[in-house]
Amino acid sequence: MWEGDPSPDYRGYQRRRLTTVLNQAKREVKLIIPMYPNMELTAAQTASCLAGLMDFDENQIDEIQFAIIETCINAFEHSKSRDNKVFINFIMRNDELELEIRDCGVGFGSNQVTPSKTTFGNALKKRGWGIEIIRNIMDTVNVQSGEKGTTVTMIKRKTAGK
Repeated sequence: MWEGDPSPDYRGYQRRRLTTVLNQAKREVKLIIPMYPNMELTAAQTASCLAGLMDFDENQIDEIQFAIIETCINAFEHSKSRDNKVFINFIMRNDELELEIRDCGVGFGSNQVTPSKTTFGNALKKRGWGIEIIRNIMDTVNVQSGEKGTTVTMIKRKTAGK
């Protein structure tokens, strides 16, 4: 060790701090997908991989995949986004996965999210149930929408025993 070299204690501190920063950086994944057919499956696959790494059970992984697919398809179909992109942020915490799905579209009013039942021929056509189903399978769902776009934030917590 030469003069001016940090002490071993300080170097250990720096290593621990760098490890902490790197671990935190690994706990967040950002994904931008174009609004092309089936690109929601890319988002679902990413969510599945991350939830698997976090030891979510298979049923929960299926629920997370459903929620992200439905949210992305809603953005594709309804946002009228000029940039034709969906921005997805995955945040991994010790016992939960947070998904933030955002578009830069026209937004919508809360009255536009209610499920509707209409007859189509002899069959009953059901539309608008996606957000309602998501609210039932995810632990927390927050929808914020305005003229600059929509952000859906969802949290799924691991079940006990995992």
